Amino acid sequence: MRLAICVLVLSLVWPSLAQEEQEAKTFRATVNVVVVPTVVTDRDGRYVAGLKPTDFRLFDNGKLQDIKVDEIYQPLSMVMVVQADAAMESVLPKVQKIGPMLSPLVAGQSGEVAVMSFDHRIQVLQDFTSDPDKLKEAMGKLRAGGEYSRMKDAVRDAVRMLSKRPQTNRRVILYIGETRDKSSSGKTREILAEIQLHNIMVYSVNVNRLVTTLTKKAPPPRPDPVPAGGRHVPPGVANIPTNTANLGMPTGSVIPLFIEIFKDVRDIFVRNPAETFTQFTGGREYSFVSQRDLETAVQAVGDDIRSQYMISYNPNNKLEGGFHEIKVLVVRDGAERWKVRARPGYWMAAVPE
Repeated sequence: MRLAICVLVLSLVWPSLAQEEQEAKTFRATVNVVVVPTVVTDRDGRYVAGLKPTDFRLFDNGKLQDIKVDEIYQPLSMVMVVQADAAMESVLPKVQKIGPMLSPLVAGQSGEVAVMSFDHRIQVLQDFTSDPDKLKEAMGKLRAGGEYSRMKDAVRDAVRMLSKRPQTNRRVILYIGETRDKSSSGKTREILAEIQLHNIMVYSVNVNRLVTTLTKKAPPPRPDPVPAGGRHVPPGVANIPTNTANLGMPTGSVIPLFIEIFKDVRDIFVRNPAETFTQFTGGREYSFVSQRDLETAVQAVGDDIRSQYMISYNPNNKLEGGFHEIKVLVVRDGAERWKVRARPGYWMAAVPE
């Protein structure tokens, strides 16, 4: 009797297990439409305009794709992410002055911009707007904060803001600050995967760390752990608190300067987050020291955005998980001398239905 019951139970359960096993082999790709903003320049670095959809070929993991090239200018949604920690105190007045440039130069008539600042906190100073006065007011709120800066976490929050904007809009992050991250909890690759999932392009206008180090206010002196009169002084030097406190103490910003030089050399070999986010989304990096440099960089970002060809496609190889390499070609006379810049690829996650 017990054997009969066991056989009956197995006969009822086995088909469902087989069905689950079969269903487990069905996958759903998390990426439906891939958007590839593409910029074409000639050998002198000038933008090439007037190309037709038939002039482009796009390969995804070596497979030719059926693409769409939008020739009509699409509205722009942009989040400006500004580092506002203590190191940026002398730089922020320059950044504040570019507020009037954002709407007409970068976003255009049909665009919208949000402004975010961060140190160890992340603050949205202005939600998406096309009002130049509101953007100027938001930039005026930039204030230097604490010692730490969560650069990667701020970029992640900007991604989540952009993910809620219309999918037909072009999505851009404009980052202004140092290239390093000081205290984020987010991982670079995970954030990059989010950026690519939502078809976002990242531009960065970088502040050299040597500049922020040399212009940063010195912190208040730490109390001397050695009691007054406890230090040995050279012959002929009065044994008073002022002299003993200065013995062996570094002056100015000499030590921090050498530390920053070491970090800059190290970063030649270790990619920084800003470089990763721009390179893997098809964006560009700029740098500045003076006010003129900053304004030129912001204008260059606007020119680059307006010169893009918006290529989109529905991948015909969605079941290929992992990294998908993208290659965009221009096929017409003289194109072999041109440079094509686009995102190099994206991560495709195939998961069970």
